[in-house]
Amino acid sequence: MNPQKKVDLKLIIIGALGVGKTSLLHRFVHKTFYEDYQTTLGASILSKIIILDDTTLKLQIWDTGGQERFRSMVSTFYKGSDGCILAFDVTDLETFEALETWRDDVLAKTIPMEQSYPMVVLGNKIDLADRQVPQEVAQDWCKEKDIPYFEVSAKNDINVVQAFEMLASRALSRYRSVLENYLTDSIKLSPEDQSKSSCC
Repeated sequence: MNPQKKVDLKLIIIGALGVGKTSLLHRFVHKTFYEDYQTTLGASILSKIIILDDTTLKLQIWDTGGQERFRSMVSTFYKGSDGCILAFDVTDLETFEALETWRDDVLAKTIPMEQSYPMVVLGNKIDLADRQVPQEVAQDWCKEKDIPYFEVSAKNDINVVQAFEMLASRALSRYRSVLENYLTDSIKLSPEDQSKSSCC
């Protein structure tokens, strides 16, 4: 693929209320950080164009509300997504413990394919001192699930771009693989039915 070829990817960022999903997204898309954000109701969408592996990617990133009362509505946004960021707050153990539920919810709502659904986990707010989730605990959980893990800070711009680009790269690989399988399957010619008798 080349930069003239544009690929649209839909990514979602999910996690409990207050883990910094909106801050992470604004850091990646706008390179900005604000102390105060209003709670996301439902979802908001930001776009960013990046070039990865000589391919222009238009990322449509859905920032979802983390409140329990929006959970059923938010899960409808998973449909058609190409990858997911699971975010938690390293200073809040409950947000880490909720990752399993968020992960299961995404996997239940996305269409299973031959290729595994791309995810990355972000432990946000590593700039704060009152850490409750040890790095090793988060790494072990991710290793067990075979999901890449990043320690990040939206405030101090630590590992945010790397994490989003890792997800975009995995989503692009899956996109290419699914496309390749689709094209291969669509041009297969089945042999003619041998049981038909010839007329002469």
